Amino acid sequence: MTVSRDAVMESALGDGEQRIRAAVVELLETEDYDAIQVREVARRARVSLSKIYKLYGTRDELILAAINWWMAENAYASLPEHAAQPGESLHVALMRVLRPIFEPLERHPRLLAAYFRVRASTRGEMLVSHGLEAVFPAAMAALVDVDIEFVQDIDAILQSLVYGLMGRFTAGEIEVTDIVPAIDRTVFWLTSGYEATRTHQEM
Repeated sequence: MTVSRDAVMESALGDGEQRIRAAVVELLETEDYDAIQVREVARRARVSLSKIYKLYGTRDELILAAINWWMAENAYASLPEHAAQPGESLHVALMRVLRPIFEPLERHPRLLAAYFRVRASTRGEMLVSHGLEAVFPAAMAALVDVDIEFVQDIDAILQSLVYGLMGRFTAGEIEVTDIVPAIDRTVFWLTSGYEATRTHQEM
């Protein structure tokens, strides 16, 4: 059986690997994406260049792994186990899932820009799939009684919205603090329309 590089990268991180990824994140917080040098990562992480290339192959794979690790530690770690509370709206329940993902990125705008850069790369789909795996249980808990067609529609709309907002932020068109309110408004209007339609159909 062939083990993928992703599986190897994500299996039981050793101390050296933790330091490597932390060093990349630290550099991304202060340097431009294109200025990140593997040699400097090795120096800060106190590991050899050969160890980094053995683990990650290329600089871009190293940055991808570091961002993926940071998202798991910061954006996905606070996701609620039970998103829906008795009597609350679908909007409130969904935003309880979405806010913990985007608020850490709002506090770390350079990492958000780096995330978008990696997300747009050839291997960026890995970030999306790992994000969906992390978010799915909490999101489905919020959407437990919702029609599957609406679940599919809101997923497609929000993925496109988020990608577009990240792109606009990276291009300097909007502020990082504009992202969560735009998501909040969109979720409100989508869920309000769905709940109104459902109530009308049940009358």
